[in-house]
Amino acid sequence: MFRASGSQDIATARAGTNIAFIKYWGVADPELNLPLSNSISMTLASAVTTTTVRWDTRANMYMDEVTIDGETLFGDKASRVVRHLDYIRELAGGVPFRAKVVSQNNFPMASGIASSASGFAALTVAACAAIGLRVEKDRLSAIARRGSGSARRSIFGGFVEWEQGREDNSSVAHQLYPEEHWNLRDVIVVVDSNSKHVSSQRGHVLAATSPFNVARIDRLFSVLQEVRTAIATCDLDRLGPIIERDALAMHGVMMTSNPSLIYWQPATVEVIKAVRRWRDEDNLRAYFTIDAGPNVHIICEPSTEPEILLRLKELSCVEKVITSGPGPEPELLKHHLIK
Repeated sequence: MFRASGSQDIATARAGTNIAFIKYWGVADPELNLPLSNSISMTLASAVTTTTVRWDTRANMYMDEVTIDGETLFGDKASRVVRHLDYIRELAGGVPFRAKVVSQNNFPMASGIASSASGFAALTVAACAAIGLRVEKDRLSAIARRGSGSARRSIFGGFVEWEQGREDNSSVAHQLYPEEHWNLRDVIVVVDSNSKHVSSQRGHVLAATSPFNVARIDRLFSVLQEVRTAIATCDLDRLGPIIERDALAMHGVMMTSNPSLIYWQPATVEVIKAVRRWRDEDNLRAYFTIDAGPNVHIICEPSTEPEILLRLKELSCVEKVITSGPGPEPELLKHHLIK
């Protein structure tokens, strides 16, 4: 349970994004963000969002104020955050307070590194704590899901599964294993830090237009069990081929939707081919996965990470590299981004 300490109208939370091993793509209910299948992810320690929320209990503000990475958002850009604040105001008994939100990411936002997952997890934890809502993690993750489906997984640390469910209360996430269970590494290869042209939120709706979407969903039941077993036994060579295929299958759905979504850049393909070449020719145990964007996640174990980092320096297409292991659940911080 997350609680604000003492009586306060301000709170700050830090939450890690997550990398999905089995992807969440496509929605059964866009308003509730109910998925078409289960998904499994690893919460990251080093790719995080920090968010401060201050509720205006003195009624000096006439609208919510949202600033992300130094940019103050207005209109449509702010609307998704404002809608989430509206939902939390409703849960708090319909309070009329406006809010000031300041958020910072330590990785490129909206570039396919699941910034909405860490963003809405941090926003949910901070906003609920500041307004005095005391809720268990299961309920907190359901609240976060309303802002971003994958944010539900970022409410938990370590290795997490999100159950599909059929309605708000049954679509739940839970921790499979804590972060110390397996020191798996995610080497995030940023080849394009610009915001993607079509948001994941819009892409989820388009998934149903792909002729391959149903086929991908239908095969996931057995695949999910394989991933659970691979994580339970810390077996990278069992996990790796599965996550590569599911990433390619998801992007196949994207590329065949109407309209078609092609997030990849030439550099994306270059990194994919490099990982396969290193593995096939040099027995370098590493596997790729890609979320809804052009950037590539290389999943490996600690012993392999230094060699991967060395080889990535030889690829001119790489803008930057972020490395992370499994991370904890969100935490409330004492220091705020709002003075």
